[in-house]
Amino acid sequence: MKFSFLKRTLGAALLGASALIGGQGSAQAQAYPNQDIRFVCAFPPGSGADVIVRYMANAVQKISGHTIVVENKPGAAGLIATEYVVRAKPDGYTIFVHAGSAVSNIPALYAKPPFDARKALEVAATINRQPFMILVDAKSPYKTLAELTDAMKKKGDKASYATAATTGKVMGEIYKARTGITAVEVEYKTAPDSINDMLSGRLDYASHDPVFALAQEREGRMRILGVSTAERLAANPDMKTMKEQGVDMDLTGWWAAMVPIGTDKAAKAKITEWFQKAVAMPETKEFLNKFGGDQLQESPEEADKRLLKDIDLWIEYAKIAKIVPQ
Repeated sequence: MKFSFLKRTLGAALLGASALIGGQGSAQAQAYPNQDIRFVCAFPPGSGADVIVRYMANAVQKISGHTIVVENKPGAAGLIATEYVVRAKPDGYTIFVHAGSAVSNIPALYAKPPFDARKALEVAATINRQPFMILVDAKSPYKTLAELTDAMKKKGDKASYATAATTGKVMGEIYKARTGITAVEVEYKTAPDSINDMLSGRLDYASHDPVFALAQEREGRMRILGVSTAERLAANPDMKTMKEQGVDMDLTGWWAAMVPIGTDKAAKAKITEWFQKAVAMPETKEFLNKFGGDQLQESPEEADKRLLKDIDLWIEYAKIAKIVPQ
Protein backbone atom coordinates (compact mmCIF):
# COMPACT_ATOMS: atom_id res chain seq x y z
CA MET A 1 0.00 0.00 0.00
CA LYS A 2 2.82 2.37 0.93
CA PHE A 3 4.57 1.62 -2.38
CA SER A 4 1.37 2.23 -4.36
CA PHE A 5 0.82 5.53 -2.55
CA LEU A 6 4.40 6.60 -3.15
CA LYS A 7 4.12 5.63 -6.83
CA ARG A 8 0.91 7.60 -7.25
CA THR A 9 2.40 10.61 -5.45
CA LEU A 10 5.59 10.54 -7.54
CA GLY A 11 3.57 10.15 -10.75
CA ALA A 12 1.40 13.13 -9.87
CA ALA A 13 4.48 15.19 -9.09
CA LEU A 14 6.08 14.28 -12.40
CA LEU A 15 2.89 15.12 -14.30
CA GLY A 16 2.67 18.43 -12.50
CA ALA A 17 6.29 19.23 -13.28
CA SER A 18 5.77 18.24 -16.91
CA ALA A 19 2.73 20.48 -17.18
CA LEU A 20 4.64 23.33 -15.57
CA ILE A 21 7.56 22.93 -17.96
CA GLY A 22 5.18 22.64 -20.90
CA GLY A 23 3.34 25.73 -19.73
CA GLN A 24 6.58 27.67 -19.42
CA GLY A 25 7.62 26.57 -22.92
CA SER A 26 4.25 27.63 -24.31
CA ALA A 27 4.49 30.97 -22.51
CA GLN A 28 7.97 31.51 -23.91
CA ALA A 29 6.77 30.69 -27.44
CA GLN A 30 3.91 33.17 -27.04
CA ALA A 31 6.25 35.81 -25.63
CA TYR A 32 7.68 36.79 -29.04
CA PRO A 33 8.64 39.52 -29.24
CA ASN A 34 9.95 40.31 -25.79
CA GLN A 35 12.87 42.49 -26.89
CA ASP A 36 13.66 45.07 -29.57
CA ILE A 37 13.55 43.85 -33.18
CA ARG A 38 16.30 44.78 -35.63
CA PHE A 39 15.62 45.74 -39.23
CA VAL A 40 18.90 45.47 -41.12
CA CYS A 41 19.56 47.90 -43.99
CA ALA A 42 22.35 47.13 -46.47
CA PHE A 43 23.07 50.77 -47.33
CA PRO A 44 23.99 53.93 -45.38
CA PRO A 45 21.51 56.31 -43.72
CA GLY A 46 19.95 58.67 -46.26
CA SER A 47 20.24 56.24 -49.18
CA GLY A 48 17.21 55.15 -51.18
CA ALA A 49 17.29 51.77 -49.47
CA ASP A 50 17.41 53.40 -46.05
CA VAL A 51 14.29 55.44 -46.83
CA ILE A 52 12.32 52.26 -47.57
CA VAL A 53 13.65 50.37 -44.54
CA ARG A 54 12.83 53.21 -42.14
CA TYR A 55 9.33 53.63 -43.56
CA MET A 56 8.65 49.92 -43.05
CA ALA A 57 10.17 50.06 -39.56
CA ASN A 58 7.78 52.84 -38.56
CA ALA A 59 4.80 51.07 -40.12
CA VAL A 60 5.53 47.71 -38.51
CA GLN A 61 6.27 49.33 -35.15
CA LYS A 62 2.81 50.93 -35.14
CA ILE A 63 1.12 47.67 -36.13
CA SER A 64 3.05 45.39 -33.77
CA GLY A 65 3.33 47.77 -30.83
CA HIS A 66 6.98 46.78 -30.40
CA THR A 67 10.19 48.76 -30.80
CA ILE A 68 11.95 48.40 -34.17
CA VAL A 69 15.59 49.46 -34.43
CA VAL A 70 17.17 50.05 -37.86
CA GLU A 71 20.77 48.90 -38.18
CA ASN A 72 22.72 50.06 -41.24
CA LYS A 73 25.34 47.56 -42.41
CA PRO A 74 26.68 49.08 -45.65
CA GLY A 75 29.43 47.70 -47.82
CA ALA A 76 30.22 45.27 -50.65
CA ALA A 77 26.98 46.07 -52.50
CA GLY A 78 24.89 44.56 -49.70
CA LEU A 79 26.97 41.42 -49.13
CA ILE A 80 28.11 42.52 -45.66
CA ALA A 81 24.55 43.05 -44.45
CA THR A 82 23.35 39.82 -46.05
CA GLU A 83 26.04 37.76 -44.35
CA TYR A 84 25.29 39.51 -41.04
CA VAL A 85 21.65 38.38 -41.25
CA VAL A 86 22.54 34.90 -42.47
CA ARG A 87 24.77 34.40 -39.38
CA ALA A 88 22.17 35.83 -36.98
CA LYS A 89 20.21 33.67 -34.56
CA PRO A 90 17.00 32.47 -36.28
CA ASP A 91 14.72 33.76 -33.54
CA GLY A 92 12.79 36.45 -35.41
CA TYR A 93 14.67 39.40 -33.91
CA THR A 94 16.86 40.05 -36.97
CA ILE A 95 14.91 40.92 -40.12
CA PHE A 96 16.56 41.83 -43.42
CA VAL A 97 14.47 44.48 -45.21
CA HIS A 98 16.21 44.42 -48.55
CA ALA A 99 15.83 43.72 -52.25
CA GLY A 100 15.23 40.02 -52.74
CA SER A 101 16.58 40.54 -56.24
CA ALA A 102 19.87 41.70 -54.69
CA VAL A 103 20.16 38.48 -52.71
CA SER A 104 19.37 36.52 -55.87
CA ASN A 105 22.31 38.01 -57.74
CA ILE A 106 24.97 36.91 -55.25
CA PRO A 107 25.77 33.58 -57.00
CA ALA A 108 26.09 35.46 -60.31
CA LEU A 109 28.48 38.11 -58.97
CA TYR A 110 30.66 36.20 -56.54
CA ALA A 111 32.75 33.15 -57.42
CA LYS A 112 33.04 32.05 -53.78
CA PRO A 113 30.32 33.75 -51.73
CA PRO A 114 30.51 33.21 -47.96
CA PHE A 115 27.16 31.38 -47.96
CA ASP A 116 24.78 29.55 -50.28
CA ALA A 117 22.11 32.05 -51.32
CA ARG A 118 19.71 29.20 -52.08
CA LYS A 119 19.83 27.95 -48.50
CA ALA A 120 20.67 31.01 -46.39
CA LEU A 121 17.49 33.07 -46.14
CA GLU A 122 13.74 32.63 -46.33
CA VAL A 123 11.17 35.26 -47.18
CA ALA A 124 8.66 36.22 -44.49
CA ALA A 125 6.84 38.82 -46.61
CA THR A 126 7.13 40.75 -49.86
CA ILE A 127 6.88 44.54 -50.05
CA ASN A 128 7.11 45.92 -53.58
CA ARG A 129 8.42 45.54 -57.09
CA GLN A 130 10.23 48.36 -58.81
CA PRO A 131 12.40 49.24 -61.81
CA PHE A 132 15.84 50.81 -62.02
CA MET A 133 16.21 53.83 -64.26
CA ILE A 134 18.52 55.45 -66.80
CA LEU A 135 18.71 59.17 -66.12
CA VAL A 136 20.59 62.22 -67.32
CA ASP A 137 21.14 65.77 -66.15
CA ALA A 138 18.00 67.79 -66.87
CA LYS A 139 20.18 70.33 -68.74
CA SER A 140 21.63 67.67 -71.05
CA PRO A 141 20.58 67.69 -74.71
CA TYR A 142 19.35 64.07 -74.52
CA LYS A 143 15.56 63.98 -74.44
CA THR A 144 15.14 60.30 -75.41
CA LEU A 145 17.04 57.06 -74.88
CA ALA A 146 17.76 56.89 -78.61
CA GLU A 147 19.44 60.31 -78.50
CA LEU A 148 21.57 59.25 -75.54
CA THR A 149 22.55 56.00 -77.25
CA ASP A 150 23.59 57.74 -80.47
CA ALA A 151 25.68 60.27 -78.55
CA MET A 152 27.37 57.58 -76.42
CA LYS A 153 28.30 55.58 -79.52
CA LYS A 154 30.08 58.66 -80.87
CA LYS A 155 31.91 59.29 -77.59
CA GLY A 156 33.07 55.68 -77.32
CA ASP A 157 35.12 54.94 -74.19
CA LYS A 158 35.19 58.66 -73.35
CA ALA A 159 31.58 58.33 -72.24
CA SER A 160 30.93 57.54 -68.58
CA TYR A 161 28.01 56.71 -66.31
CA ALA A 162 27.25 56.27 -62.61
CA THR A 163 26.08 53.23 -60.65
CA ALA A 164 25.67 52.53 -56.94
CA ALA A 165 23.54 49.40 -56.49
CA THR A 166 24.05 45.98 -58.07
CA THR A 167 20.84 46.10 -60.10
CA GLY A 168 21.89 49.46 -61.53
CA LYS A 169 25.27 47.99 -62.40
CA VAL A 170 23.70 45.09 -64.30
CA MET A 171 21.18 47.39 -65.99
CA GLY A 172 24.07 49.54 -67.18
CA GLU A 173 25.95 46.54 -68.52
CA ILE A 174 22.93 45.13 -70.35
CA TYR A 175 22.26 48.55 -71.86
CA LYS A 176 25.82 48.61 -73.20
CA ALA A 177 25.69 45.01 -74.39
CA ARG A 178 22.40 45.53 -76.26
CA THR A 179 23.45 48.80 -77.93
CA GLY A 180 27.18 48.36 -78.44
CA ILE A 181 28.18 51.50 -76.52
CA THR A 182 31.41 51.36 -74.50
CA ALA A 183 30.84 53.92 -71.75
CA VAL A 184 32.99 53.56 -68.62
CA GLU A 185 31.22 52.72 -65.37
CA VAL A 186 31.97 54.91 -62.32
CA GLU A 187 30.77 53.21 -59.14
CA TYR A 188 29.65 55.23 -56.12
CA LYS A 189 28.92 54.22 -52.54
CA THR A 190 25.40 55.66 -52.81
CA ALA A 191 23.42 57.25 -55.65
CA PRO A 192 23.44 60.74 -54.01
CA ASP A 193 27.25 60.65 -54.09
CA SER A 194 27.06 60.89 -57.89
CA ILE A 195 24.98 64.10 -58.00
CA ASN A 196 27.84 66.61 -58.29
CA ASP A 197 29.54 64.66 -61.07
CA MET A 198 26.23 64.32 -62.90
CA LEU A 199 25.36 68.01 -62.67
CA SER A 200 28.90 69.16 -63.52
CA GLY A 201 28.89 67.19 -66.76
CA ARG A 202 31.69 64.81 -65.76
CA LEU A 203 29.22 61.95 -66.19
CA ASP A 204 26.96 61.43 -69.19
CA TYR A 205 24.22 59.39 -67.53
CA ALA A 206 23.43 57.13 -64.58
CA SER A 207 21.75 53.83 -63.80
CA HIS A 208 20.13 54.29 -60.41
CA ASP A 209 17.32 53.18 -58.11
CA PRO A 210 13.86 54.78 -58.43
CA VAL A 211 13.89 56.37 -54.98
CA PHE A 212 16.84 58.53 -55.97
CA ALA A 213 15.88 58.97 -59.64
CA LEU A 214 12.32 60.12 -59.03
CA ALA A 215 13.36 62.49 -56.24
CA GLN A 216 15.88 64.11 -58.59
CA GLU A 217 13.33 64.39 -61.37
CA ARG A 218 10.81 66.00 -59.03
CA GLU A 219 13.46 68.55 -58.04
CA GLY A 220 14.06 69.30 -61.71
CA ARG A 221 17.70 68.20 -61.57
CA MET A 222 17.52 65.11 -63.75
CA ARG A 223 15.52 63.50 -66.52
CA ILE A 224 14.52 59.81 -66.63
CA LEU A 225 14.86 58.22 -70.07
CA GLY A 226 13.93 54.59 -69.45
CA VAL A 227 13.00 51.99 -66.84
CA SER A 228 14.27 48.43 -66.53
CA THR A 229 11.03 46.44 -66.23
CA ALA A 230 9.66 44.79 -69.37
CA GLU A 231 6.24 46.36 -68.76
CA ARG A 232 5.28 49.73 -67.35
CA LEU A 233 4.31 49.70 -63.67
CA ALA A 234 1.20 51.38 -62.23
CA ALA A 235 3.46 53.66 -60.21
CA ASN A 236 4.98 55.22 -63.31
CA PRO A 237 2.69 54.44 -66.27
CA ASP A 238 3.99 57.30 -68.41
CA MET A 239 7.63 56.23 -68.26
CA LYS A 240 8.83 54.23 -71.24
CA THR A 241 10.56 50.92 -70.61
CA MET A 242 13.96 50.19 -72.07
CA LYS A 243 12.41 47.27 -73.93
CA GLU A 244 9.81 49.32 -75.76
CA GLN A 245 12.62 51.66 -76.82
CA GLY A 246 14.55 48.82 -78.44
CA VAL A 247 16.82 47.77 -75.57
CA ASP A 248 15.62 44.30 -74.58
CA MET A 249 15.71 43.78 -70.80
CA ASP A 250 13.44 42.81 -67.94
CA LEU A 251 15.04 43.72 -64.62
CA THR A 252 12.48 43.88 -61.85
CA GLY A 253 13.73 44.69 -58.40
CA TRP A 254 11.55 43.47 -55.53
CA TRP A 255 11.78 44.13 -51.83
CA ALA A 256 11.03 41.75 -49.00
CA ALA A 257 11.40 41.02 -45.32
CA MET A 258 13.82 38.10 -45.07
CA VAL A 259 14.98 36.07 -42.09
CA PRO A 260 17.70 33.46 -41.49
CA ILE A 261 16.80 29.99 -42.70
CA GLY A 262 15.12 27.94 -39.99
CA THR A 263 13.64 30.94 -38.17
CA ASP A 264 11.13 30.02 -35.47
CA LYS A 265 7.81 29.37 -37.24
CA ALA A 266 5.66 31.26 -34.75
CA ALA A 267 7.94 34.30 -34.95
CA LYS A 268 8.00 34.17 -38.74
CA ALA A 269 4.20 33.98 -38.85
CA LYS A 270 4.02 37.15 -36.75
CA ILE A 271 6.48 38.92 -39.05
CA THR A 272 4.46 37.87 -42.09
CA GLU A 273 1.27 39.18 -40.51
CA TRP A 274 2.82 42.55 -39.58
CA PHE A 275 4.30 43.17 -43.01
CA GLN A 276 1.20 42.10 -44.89
CA LYS A 277 -0.84 44.58 -42.87
CA ALA A 278 1.76 47.32 -43.38
CA VAL A 279 2.02 46.78 -47.15
CA ALA A 280 -1.77 46.75 -47.55
CA MET A 281 -2.17 50.21 -45.99
CA PRO A 282 -3.22 53.00 -48.41
CA GLU A 283 -0.39 55.20 -47.13
CA THR A 284 2.11 52.44 -47.99
CA LYS A 285 0.74 52.26 -51.52
CA GLU A 286 1.16 56.03 -51.81
CA PHE A 287 4.69 55.84 -50.41
CA LEU A 288 5.79 53.01 -52.71
CA ASN A 289 4.21 54.65 -55.78
CA LYS A 290 5.99 57.89 -54.95
CA PHE A 291 9.28 56.06 -55.22
CA GLY A 292 8.45 54.16 -58.37
CA GLY A 293 7.24 50.86 -56.91
CA ASP A 294 4.02 48.86 -56.89
CA GLN A 295 2.84 46.94 -53.83
CA LEU A 296 3.75 43.24 -53.99
CA GLN A 297 1.88 40.83 -51.74
CA GLU A 298 2.79 37.17 -52.10
CA SER A 299 2.72 34.30 -49.65
CA PRO A 300 6.08 33.32 -48.11
CA GLU A 301 6.00 30.15 -50.23
CA GLU A 302 5.46 32.10 -53.46
CA ALA A 303 8.19 34.56 -52.50
CA ASP A 304 10.69 31.78 -51.76
CA LYS A 305 10.02 30.39 -55.26
CA ARG A 306 10.56 33.88 -56.70
CA LEU A 307 13.89 34.12 -54.88
CA LEU A 308 15.12 30.79 -56.25
CA LYS A 309 13.89 31.58 -59.77
CA ASP A 310 15.67 34.93 -59.69
CA ILE A 311 18.97 33.24 -58.83
CA ASP A 312 18.88 31.43 -62.18
CA LEU A 313 17.73 34.59 -63.99
CA TRP A 314 20.60 36.63 -62.56
CA ILE A 315 23.14 34.07 -63.71
CA GLU A 316 21.77 34.64 -67.22
CA TYR A 317 21.81 38.44 -66.76
CA ALA A 318 25.45 38.27 -65.73
CA LYS A 319 26.30 36.29 -68.86
CA ILE A 320 24.52 38.83 -71.07
CA ALA A 321 26.33 41.66 -69.35
CA LYS A 322 29.63 39.74 -69.52
CA ILE A 323 30.11 40.09 -65.77
CA VAL A 324 32.73 37.69 -64.44
CA PRO A 325 32.09 36.55 -60.84
CA GLN A 326 34.73 37.98 -58.53
